[in-house]
Amino acid sequence: MTKSLKAALLGAAILSIPAAALAQTTTITTTTRTERGPLVLTPDQRTTVYKRVVRERVVTPRGEVVEYSVGARVPREVELRSFDDDVYVEAPDLKRYRYVRVNNQLVLVDPDTSEVVEIIRD
Repeated sequence: MTKSLKAALLGAAILSIPAAALAQTTTITTTTRTERGPLVLTPDQRTTVYKRVVRERVVTPRGEVVEYSVGARVPREVELRSFDDDVYVEAPDLKRYRYVRVNNQLVLVDPDTSEVVEIIRD
């Protein structure tokens, strides 16, 4: 086969390939973040939530000193409580959180991660 015939056949083969097949393929993967945004409560909401929760009688074992900070994880054995429905009227964003009362503070916890997201003091 002559060089010109080979070149013609090669050119015809290249031209018969669709342009899309020669294009570079890019794969885009979209992921949905399940991480929740930060909890934002107004000063009025913080006061209302605190007042409504502290009216409940909670017994803390004597001699027990516990302190939490935002971002810390609460041990799984700590009993997290749900807010009463009237609190959700004032602060609907709290539906996804639970709380524990410690040292006259309300420690708001993400129940999925056991992470402290907010601390409300009197």
